[in-house]
Amino acid sequence: MSLPGLTSLSALDRPDLVAPRVAAALAAWPGAAGVAVVEIDPDLADTAAMSAAYDLPLDAGVNCVLVAGKREGDERVAACLVRADTRADVNHTVKRLLDVRKPSFLPMERAVTESEMEYGGITPVGLPETWRLLVDARVPDVEVAIIGSGVRRSKLLLPGSLLADLPRAEVVEGLAG
Repeated sequence: MSLPGLTSLSALDRPDLVAPRVAAALAAWPGAAGVAVVEIDPDLADTAAMSAAYDLPLDAGVNCVLVAGKREGDERVAACLVRADTRADVNHTVKRLLDVRKPSFLPMERAVTESEMEYGGITPVGLPETWRLLVDARVPDVEVAIIGSGVRRSKLLLPGSLLADLPRAEVVEGLAG
């Protein structure tokens, strides 16, 4: 797997290019052999900037959106994986799946602290085990998905189908619109 103008390396061979929590999750995940990492300019970590700079289609990017809500005092958190050319349906599908009154995006500071990842690099690989992992049904069809690595200076590349094989992954029809 590669991106135009970038050299991809085995993510297992380059734990220095990912967040420590991501490196640990990759080391324990059988699917990690199919994951590559590419070093990028940290200023290009945001999906739109990276897509423009490297002439990549938005539908190759897969965003990890963190959402939380409460029901009867019990907080429920989910990471929602959606293609970058779509948006997570937070107000309907995510609300229903989490069974909460009012879902909202996790504030940046909290997302960074609890994920132990950098903003702009948050990835589903290595998130807290108490969080649900919701994967839009279109994500597994992405030939080479570009996702965060836990840090802004690199991205992970992997077949979208591997994202559906992550521990706790729930493939959901209509997660994104």
